[in-house]
Amino acid sequence: MAMTTEAALRDRLEAEGLAPSAWGNGPHDRYMAHEHSYDKVIVVAAGSIRFGLPGSGDGQDLAIGDRLELPAGTVHDAVVGPDGVSCLEAHVASGTFDAVSRRAAGSW
Repeated sequence: MAMTTEAALRDRLEAEGLAPSAWGNGPHDRYMAHEHSYDKVIVVAAGSIRFGLPGSGDGQDLAIGDRLELPAGTVHDAVVGPDGVSCLEAHVASGTFDAVSRRAAGSW
């Protein structure tokens, strides 16, 4: 089984040439729908979060070790799970990702 400590997840992202930063929120915190001008990689280090995709009506539930890739211009919102969340996030050039992609822990 792959290591899912924050340090191990950071090492994996850095091995890809990414420069992750850490952030977190308390239980049930919310982010309103918004978008970014850059592609974004998010990996959950602790807790859980649900990213909503209003444009498609879809959503992505993320738990420890899960990774989400969001292309620039993807409108998304988020609701933090009941135990809060800690994430690592890296920004990459717009156009790096073609579509929203979720990868389960251990599959990336």
